[in-house]
Amino acid sequence: MTEPVIHLKDVSLTLGEGASSVHVLKGVSLDVTAGEATGIVGPSGSGKSTLLMVLAGLERVDAGIVRIAGEVLNGRSEDQIAAFRGRNIGIVFQSFHLIPNMTALENVAVPLELAGRMDAFEIAARELEAVGLADRVTHYPGELSGGEQQRVAIARALAPEPRILIADEPTGNLDQATGRQVADLLFAKARERGMTLVLVTHDPALASRCARQVSMRSGRIEAAPLVAVSA
Repeated sequence: MTEPVIHLKDVSLTLGEGASSVHVLKGVSLDVTAGEATGIVGPSGSGKSTLLMVLAGLERVDAGIVRIAGEVLNGRSEDQIAAFRGRNIGIVFQSFHLIPNMTALENVAVPLELAGRMDAFEIAARELEAVGLADRVTHYPGELSGGEQQRVAIARALAPEPRILIADEPTGNLDQATGRQVADLLFAKARERGMTLVLVTHDPALASRCARQVSMRSGRIEAAPLVAVSA
């Protein structure tokens, strides 16, 4: 049997301390197959975004096993996890998280430069062309529409050729038509490159495009059924 690219076993996580502490994840177990598109859904405060941060190594768990792309993240140093993330995981946020004083080209090149790639800007230019922004490479985020900024963010996430693409409410700040275009792009690129896609969304239409929907409530997974779907 093929090892899942994402494996969580009995993961628990509490954020904050003392009276203000919140038990965000409560014994979460989840396996995701390589190349699968998984949508994580549930009400606000159910732990969806925190679960994504655990998958990306941006939150350390209190208990349980986190194995991503065959590597156990438990006990790794921050530097080790950052290096692992740079090789294996691309992240797209709701708020784009672009660096405002860098051009689109420079924003996309950042993770490649951090990885020591000498051809960072050549790859960045290719990725921007792939998301339809070849004529926007010298523009700054403030000169781009919301949809264009999210395309830059997607290009940045794709540039290191990660095995896993994580998206947290990727269409949440966009109008319906632009959101649909961005969603089409995400699914198309993940499919073209054989990447595993995990996304958090409040949008039922977006979630329904995933091969599986994982429903969360109060820090627990309620259901993770397989569904027939065409992205």
